[in-house]
Amino acid sequence: RDDEGRVHEGQGRDRTRGHRPGREFPARGRLHGPAGHDHAAGPGARYPSCGPEAHDQAGGTGGHGRPHGPEGHDRPCGPPSVRTYAYGPGKALVLRPNSGIAGDILAAGLCRMAGFEQNDLDEALKTLGLPELAGKVSVAPRAPAGIAGWGLELSLPRERRHRTFADVEEHFRKSSVTPVARELAIASFRLLAEAEGAVHGVPPSAVHFHEVGALDSILDAGLSAVLFDLLSPDAFVSGPLPLCDGSITCAHGTLPSPAPAVCRLLEGVPVRGIDSEGETVTPTGISLLKAFGAVFGPWPDMAVDAQALCYGTRLLPGVPNGALFAIGRLRAARDDSGPGMG
Repeated sequence: RDDEGRVHEGQGRDRTRGHRPGREFPARGRLHGPAGHDHAAGPGARYPSCGPEAHDQAGGTGGHGRPHGPEGHDRPCGPPSVRTYAYGPGKALVLRPNSGIAGDILAAGLCRMAGFEQNDLDEALKTLGLPELAGKVSVAPRAPAGIAGWGLELSLPRERRHRTFADVEEHFRKSSVTPVARELAIASFRLLAEAEGAVHGVPPSAVHFHEVGALDSILDAGLSAVLFDLLSPDAFVSGPLPLCDGSITCAHGTLPSPAPAVCRLLEGVPVRGIDSEGETVTPTGISLLKAFGAVFGPWPDMAVDAQALCYGTRLLPGVPNGALFAIGRLRAARDDSGPGMG
């Protein structure tokens, strides 16, 4: 509590993250296409031209969310080798958080899944009410231990402002993002304010965010919400979240890991222990997963259309680092007229 008796959020900014990182966005559920996706051929590889030989047996939305009909193909595009089963229009987004999850890792992964390039990021920042960050946010290659992946990088002015939930909500209400993206971003901060309020024994409105209310976390949450709305997956499936003991240094001093508010948000969430120390799940990371309605379980039956490995800046020795993202089409229901699809 400060000198005026207000309780401040103290779980810290996304410390597994490092520097982080927007054209007019297409209609909800439409993507920019495969450009920039991490396919089996390597980062940035693109599918070949989509002729009849490249289609799967099922119709519906293509592997990159392109609607089919008069203006497009009547069947989804994908690697010619993916022909074993028919896949329907349902879209699955998968997260396997090997060494944890943070807001910047989620934003970087969703950027790769949406095929965002620099101009897309800059446009997103404008809709988020953050035009001053144009050109200062990017998704750049990273290769810890020689394993290629991606990370969000940015150069932000240092802030000392402490925001309340009402401040954050007002920011997103004034932005020009879609209504769905706006509500997703606000919902993530509401979850965090409720958790902090429960930890400190005060109403959510009395919580003053420190690091989590800073500009970079508003960027992470807002950009992730814009991208999730753009992708509009029918299923969002995450693996169990990795946790370990240790301590976290933040505005309130030294806290045990996982931090108290994170522990509150982890209720009902499958977790697993890893042999390391410190923060693996950040407040922004877990609040976004819950706001986006993530379910926790194994990989769904799906055709993988794009994948990317994304990193924060904190690496854990002896632990498989990074978070794997994948997007694709769900396996269709059994259809007696087609191949077996149990």
